[in-house]
Amino acid sequence: MSLSLFDLTGKRALVTGATHGLGMAMATGLAKAGAEIIINDISQEKLDSAIQEYAANGIKAHGFVFDVTDEAAVKAHVDKIEKEIGPIDILVNNAGIIKRIPVVEMEVADWEQVLKIDLTGPFIMAKVIGKYMIERRAGKIINMCSMMSEVGRNTVSAYAAAKGGLKMLTKNLATEWAQFNIQVNGIGPGYFATSQTAPIRVDGHPFNDFIISRTPAARWGEQEDLQGAVIFLSSKASDFVSGHILYVDGGILASLGKAANE
Repeated sequence: MSLSLFDLTGKRALVTGATHGLGMAMATGLAKAGAEIIINDISQEKLDSAIQEYAANGIKAHGFVFDVTDEAAVKAHVDKIEKEIGPIDILVNNAGIIKRIPVVEMEVADWEQVLKIDLTGPFIMAKVIGKYMIERRAGKIINMCSMMSEVGRNTVSAYAAAKGGLKMLTKNLATEWAQFNIQVNGIGPGYFATSQTAPIRVDGHPFNDFIISRTPAARWGEQEDLQGAVIFLSSKASDFVSGHILYVDGGILASLGKAANE
């Protein structure tokens, strides 16, 4: 199979919330595959810092400050990007939050905030950018789902509800927009080695030991593991893949009960 199927040269990718962590890892992977990168955040300070970090790695990233839950702001910035930078070929809906609160203690305001950012935000972004993609009869949309799109855990009811909803939004958009040559898929990351998880990724830490033992691959995910997935779903190689959630989790969801190494 030709490597040209994975070449993103000449493509533009908007990755929301890509100022740190897995969002930055995916944007970096897309840039290495040839894509022009556009990122957003609600903080100018975080955006400026991220753009400097991208530049230090040889990547020019365009940055915009806007809230993905504000439809008017999204439309204004997307229109500006389309006119001043060029067509958005790839949308990665990465921005999101999690609040770890037991159900009986969670305020409705907290529940609604998580659903608004993690589910309504991707809907707005897809709606606004999707109109351009429909006109062009081409586009790739990737929604950042989660293992919580399939399973539950203590204290993450709002997050799991949002990510479960995002899985079904992904499938429905894929159904509606396949006729326009738009592929809509999702990625569900497992547990990854990031700067945020560094403090607990040490031998002897209970959560680190749990992840290593519970994951059939017996390790945390590395950034490259996620980059391959997002490049595939953004490239010509996935032109007949739509409505799929690609779980990049080292086999956790494939395992019922204890993993073989546990």
